Amino acid sequence: MAKPAVLAIGGGDPRLSVDEGKNGISSMAYTLPQMRKLHDASVTFEEYNYYARKTRAEEDSDAAEERSAGGTTGILGVIFPSKSDKGVERVGEKRGSVIAATVNLSNPDKRAQISDEEWTNANRALRTATWGAIFYLITTDILGPFGLPYAFASMGWGPGVALFTVFAALAGYSGYLLWMCFMGLDSYEFPVKSFGDVGFRLYGWPIRILFNLLQAIQLVLNVGLIVISNGEALSQAAKFKLCFAVCCLVWTIAGFLFGQVRTLQKFGWLANAAVWLNIIVIGITMGASATTAPNYQAADLAAGAGLNNGTSVTPDPTTGVFPPVMHTAGLPDTGSFIGSLNGAMQAVFSYGGSMIFPELMSEMKRPRDFLKGMWFAQLFIYFIYMFYGLFMYGYQGQYVVNPSYLGISKYNLQTAGNVFAMVSALIAAALYGNIGVKVIYNNIFVELFRAPPLTTKPGKMAWVAMIPIYWSIAFVIAAGIPDFTGLTSLVASICILQFTYTFPPLLAVAYMVKRNAMRADEGFDPATGETRRVDGGVKRFVRGFMGERWYMNVFNVLYMLGAMAMAGLGAYAAIENLIEAFDNGAANSFVCQSPLEGATG
Repeated sequence: MAKPAVLAIGGGDPRLSVDEGKNGISSMAYTLPQMRKLHDASVTFEEYNYYARKTRAEEDSDAAEERSAGGTTGILGVIFPSKSDKGVERVGEKRGSVIAATVNLSNPDKRAQISDEEWTNANRALRTATWGAIFYLITTDILGPFGLPYAFASMGWGPGVALFTVFAALAGYSGYLLWMCFMGLDSYEFPVKSFGDVGFRLYGWPIRILFNLLQAIQLVLNVGLIVISNGEALSQAAKFKLCFAVCCLVWTIAGFLFGQVRTLQKFGWLANAAVWLNIIVIGITMGASATTAPNYQAADLAAGAGLNNGTSVTPDPTTGVFPPVMHTAGLPDTGSFIGSLNGAMQAVFSYGGSMIFPELMSEMKRPRDFLKGMWFAQLFIYFIYMFYGLFMYGYQGQYVVNPSYLGISKYNLQTAGNVFAMVSALIAAALYGNIGVKVIYNNIFVELFRAPPLTTKPGKMAWVAMIPIYWSIAFVIAAGIPDFTGLTSLVASICILQFTYTFPPLLAVAYMVKRNAMRADEGFDPATGETRRVDGGVKRFVRGFMGERWYMNVFNVLYMLGAMAMAGLGAYAAIENLIEAFDNGAANSFVCQSPLEGATG
């Protein structure tokens, strides 16, 4: 029988608490979920799983009740997601909303004053997002669609399509793995709120710290990258009459305002707008590329500049005429494989949303519906993004710029695309910042300093103050690195590729081993708070690994190793690219001259 290690040295079970009974007689009772530490290592997998199954059953019951009342999300609900969809409201749930908004639940003394029902209702009240909102939140992406033409130009027709297809299929599979782990670990009693929470419940605190660190790095760099790309677009629209550093600063300040949206359900409307704005930009840039010449003056930033020493985008020294648009069926002649690897990393950006999947599920009214929103989003990304990437590559070839809307030569079309892209990018950056601030606040301030949750008034005030600080840090970090494509490739290889392709199978193996190892006579007993196991060690691991769907465990191990190898190659290529940029004296973004200056054509 598995019990805390402290029992072995003569102590009592740390999960036991003493309650005063009638006539002053003490009675022993197991510590309730709300009395545990926010990340309590004494809580076993079996206990997490027991409460998760209980929560899923409750959610399924609520869903059936809502369907019978005709309250399911239809096609109009997907196109125009509700900002305040609460679904079935249980008795006492309004009281839970009040508790979530007024009680500092990070303080154990405060949690001790609320009942079991109030604790679960408080956590239930925070879950309002629908699968329609999730679809838009996943597709609220600016770096993916407009970096993909650059990826195809770096890899060629065949390898580009093949790799993007493989990335799409594996990203969908990874989303399923994360959903499986979340469904078996999250509950109203022990809510999963981040990627790090999943890692903690399966591997312990070292993995949680690693996940939180990489997630924080990726999110802050994503925000910084968008600030820089928006600064480039604004400087281009202003015909370079405005200092480039000021252009970037404008968007940093704009983020101070857009970043104030806290809940993901309320973010649904902004995410909805961002998706349609992206489609408008796609249409404008496709039309412009088909009817006008590439932006030759931006050739130094084009994909061809990183291939074979840039000879394919270098004008004839005698006539000044640029080479014609070129394509390759296979990998282009790069002089080295670094250029193609950097291109592949741009394709990874299209599927960078997996990093926030647990955060999205944690705010869903019914996490079971997550797969519906995720698969629709992945299909949208695959077909729309790939068609756009191939179209732009077909017309602009090696002259494609990252992001692609900066490579349009005709000023009026260039400006139209820039304006819509800047607004869409700002919304995407606000989403990244939203999750980024929550990761930092919940894992540092709430856990270590018992700061009030963001649902309370003091927490909301802290949010208002943290947003400007976060955006300022993102701008300073990204602006100090001179090579935009090199930086995006580094972020993709070190962070995005890990969260999308390496970590999901790593988590899934641990989850399936622990779940499959449980026998019929084992598990968590809610009456006593004890977890019963009949064995442990290698025997238990082998039984779990070779149990139900063992072939998935084998595939997941191979999948994880392959992703790690790809990440290593991508990081090498990105670092080499950045070293070259620094050696060539490339300017950072704290200057007045735009990287695109002279690119109006």
